[in-house]
Amino acid sequence: QVQLVESGGGLVQPGGSLRLSCAASGSIFSINAMGWYRQAPGKQRELVADITSGGSTNYADSVKGRFTISRDNAKNTVYLHMNSLKPDDTAVYYCNADVVVLTTFYNYWGQGTQVTVSS
Repeated sequence: QVQLVESGGGLVQPGGSLRLSCAASGSIFSINAMGWYRQAPGKQRELVADITSGGSTNYADSVKGRFTISRDNAKNTVYLHMNSLKPDDTAVYYCNADVVVLTTFYNYWGQGTQVTVSS
């Protein structure tokens, strides 16, 4: 069993910054890609950014230049640094990870953390 626990969401004014964290724990052999998705009310869940175990990153066009994804492999933790936040960034942010348990790949989701950008 593997758990992903997110933290760091909250209310922030436009132009502000937040840092999200997601820590994986449990019967982990290794973790391949980790990523952040978000879902706004009435919209589909979308990829925000992801990062491979080697550190290669991928971003949605809407967040390029404002958000930075990073990870600490020793801590099985992924971060999302969000700068210059806009009201359109308001959503529930979910952590996602491809985890190897023994010899099998599984995909896991966190419970989500609310980010609200409003004045």
